[in-house]
Amino acid sequence: MTSERKPAPRPAQKSLQHRTIAAAVAENLRHRILDGDFKAGLPLRQDALANEFGVSRIPIREALMQLEAEGLVKIHPHRGAIVSELSTGEVQELFELRSLLEPRLLKASARHLTRNDYETINQILREYSAELRANHVRRWGELNTELHMLLYRHAGQPRTLAIVANLLQECDRHTRLQLSLTDGMRRAETEHAELLRLCESGQIAAACSLLKKHIESAGNSLQAYLGSHQKADVSQ
Repeated sequence: MTSERKPAPRPAQKSLQHRTIAAAVAENLRHRILDGDFKAGLPLRQDALANEFGVSRIPIREALMQLEAEGLVKIHPHRGAIVSELSTGEVQELFELRSLLEPRLLKASARHLTRNDYETINQILREYSAELRANHVRRWGELNTELHMLLYRHAGQPRTLAIVANLLQECDRHTRLQLSLTDGMRRAETEHAELLRLCESGQIAAACSLLKKHIESAGNSLQAYLGSHQKADVSQ
């Protein structure tokens, strides 16, 4: 009778483990960047992060590459990973792209939204308002993204939807800044509610027009804040 040998771990299993750890590390670092714990320009040393998380450098490197894809980190050949700077040019480009694509998705999707869709979106609106009042900054961008994506879910344009999902992810930090550092909280709450009302009442053209203005005003107010803030930093 021969004893059975246990099969050796497959490389694919090890790779999956690395990806799982990398996803957890990326999530942790993402929150710290978006919450302002890691400021723009801060170096993210792979060795130090590996020691902090108690893992090898492989998942750390994968996590940093994911954050670079999201625009939160820049990886330089000789300097390593650096927390990305916020620039007015970047804000302008992101919000201009959103203002072009999102009304297009809403126009295609709005007439197909169901009663269940509206109930879900209304629930998100209530949660969004509660989180704004409670100053739970971490949830603002996430709920904003969830709300917008639900509005566009029936557009039937998967490639455009994927692009917009990525833009909303990249705008998460910008959204939090715009809401907390400008007068954007009350306006966002009011405009989201009006946007939903227009869609429900079948006023789709008006809803698309409001959505475009909503996105543009958010981008403009954040650009104005960053511009004045950067000038103030230079003059000090």
